Amino acid sequence: MLPSQALLPAVVFALTALQALASDTFIAAVYEHAVILPDPSEEPVSPDDALGLMNKNMDVLEGAIKEAAQKGAHIIVTPEDGIYGWRFTRESIYPYLEDIPDPVENWIPCTDPSRFGPAPVQERLSCMARNNSIYVVANIGDKKPCNSSDPKCPRDGRYQYNTDVVFDPQGKLVARYHKYNLFRSETQFNYPKEPEVVTFETPFGKFGIFTCFDILFYEPAVVVVSKMQVDTVLFPTAWMNVLPFLTAIEFHSAWAMGMRVNLLSANTHNTSMAMTGDGLFTPQGPAAYHYDSATEEGRLLLAELSTHPCLSPTYPPAIKWSLYATSIKKFPGEIDTFSGAVRKDVFTFSELRHKAGNYTVCQGDLCCHLVYQMSNKRKDEVYVLGAFDGLHGSLIKYHWQICTLLKCPSTDLSTCGEPVETAQTKFEMFSLSGTFGTSYVFPEVLYSGVQLAPGEFEVLRDGRLKSKRGTSKPLITATLFGRLYEKDLPHPLRTSP
Repeated sequence: MLPSQALLPAVVFALTALQALASDTFIAAVYEHAVILPDPSEEPVSPDDALGLMNKNMDVLEGAIKEAAQKGAHIIVTPEDGIYGWRFTRESIYPYLEDIPDPVENWIPCTDPSRFGPAPVQERLSCMARNNSIYVVANIGDKKPCNSSDPKCPRDGRYQYNTDVVFDPQGKLVARYHKYNLFRSETQFNYPKEPEVVTFETPFGKFGIFTCFDILFYEPAVVVVSKMQVDTVLFPTAWMNVLPFLTAIEFHSAWAMGMRVNLLSANTHNTSMAMTGDGLFTPQGPAAYHYDSATEEGRLLLAELSTHPCLSPTYPPAIKWSLYATSIKKFPGEIDTFSGAVRKDVFTFSELRHKAGNYTVCQGDLCCHLVYQMSNKRKDEVYVLGAFDGLHGSLIKYHWQICTLLKCPSTDLSTCGEPVETAQTKFEMFSLSGTFGTSYVFPEVLYSGVQLAPGEFEVLRDGRLKSKRGTSKPLITATLFGRLYEKDLPHPLRTSP
C-alpha cells in the first residue's frame, strides 16, 4: 500500500482531469522570462556551473509555475532558451545538455531520476509539474550519441537538439520535440533528420508543439494543425521583434486567427535583443497578450480558452482569401506607384494622397485593393498601400505575398517600409483585400505603441480585412500576410551533405 503522501499527486491529477472533462474551457498560462544569461565563452564550463545557472532560471520559472497553478491554470508554457539562454558555441553548450528519452518510455523523472543517467533539469521540471498538478512546457537541450556507421554523425560523435519537453500533472514526460527549422545563429544545434510531428491528448483537448522559427514553415506548423487537427499549439519562442509585420504579438495572433487554433506563445524577454511579446491567442483574437520594450521584467499571463475551439459557436468560417479581390475591377490610380524596401524586400507602394479613396497596387501575381477613410488627413503623416510577392530571407528563402496599409516614418517617401512604432492618424474605415495564391493568409492590425486591436476588425468570408467601427487608436499597419509554402526554396543547410 502506497503512503498517502505518494498518492496525493495522483488524486489531485484525477480531480483536475475530471474537472477539465466537465468543462468546455480550460485555464492556460504563458510566462515571458527575462533569462539569466551565462558569461560569453567558447570554452565549456563545468557541469556544476552549468547546472548552477540553470537552477537560477528554474527558480524564477518555478515561481511562475506555482503562481499559475494557484490561479487555476491547467498548463503553462515557458520560453525557448528560458533555462540557459543563447550565448553558446557547439562546444560550450554541451554541459547544459541532457539525454531526453522518447516519451513512450513512460518516465517520471521526479520519482525515478537516474533511470536514463543524470538528468537534474528534467527531474526538477518533472517535480514542478507533479508538485503543482499542472502541465509544464519547457525548452532544453537534448544530446544523442552517434558513431561512424551513421554518415551524418557529427565529428564529435553526438547530435545536439533544441528541444521542447512536456510534463503532465503527475510529472510524466508526455512529449518531446526537436526543433526542425533552426534560426541562422543556432549553430550549436543539429537539424533533425526528418521533421517531427508531435501531438498529445489531454483532458482539455489535443495539443501540438513546435518552436519559434518553425511557425513560418509548412513542416511542422501547417502539418500539425491541418493534418493532425490539434485544438491548441504550444509555442516556446525567443522572438526578436521586426516591424512592421513580424512583431511577436501581431504575427502570432494573426497566425492563430489564420490557422483557426489556440496558440500559447511564451517569449523570452531581453530588450537589447528586441525580444518581448507573448500571449494566449485564439481563432477570434488575443485572449491576453503582453508587450514591454521598456523594462527587464518577466510577466505571467493567464486566460480561459475553449477546449475545442472548432466547436465554439463563434468559431470563424474558412476564408476564400482571393474571392473579393479577383471579382472587382482594378481601381484607378494604380500606375502612381514607387518602390520601397521593408528590410530587403522591395515592395510596390502607392501613397494615400487623400482623406478617403480606393487604390490598387500590384506586384507579380498579387494585386492588393484598399478602400479607406481617414478621420483626418494630417500633413505630417504619410500612409501607403503596399504589395510584395516574392522570396524573403538571405540564407533561408521562403515565399511571401503581402498586402499592407502602412504608415511611413516621415513624409519622405524613401522612408516607407522602415520601422515605426507610433502614429497619430485614426481611420473611420478600411477594407483591405488581395488576389492571394494561397489559403494560408494571416490578418494583422497593429496600433500605435505596438498594440493589438482585439475585436475591432473582422475578416469576411470573401477575404476582406475590414475595420468594424473605425480604429479606436492611431494605426501603424493593417496587413494580410500570405505564405506560399510550395514556392519556398530548399533549405541550404538542412539539405547539404
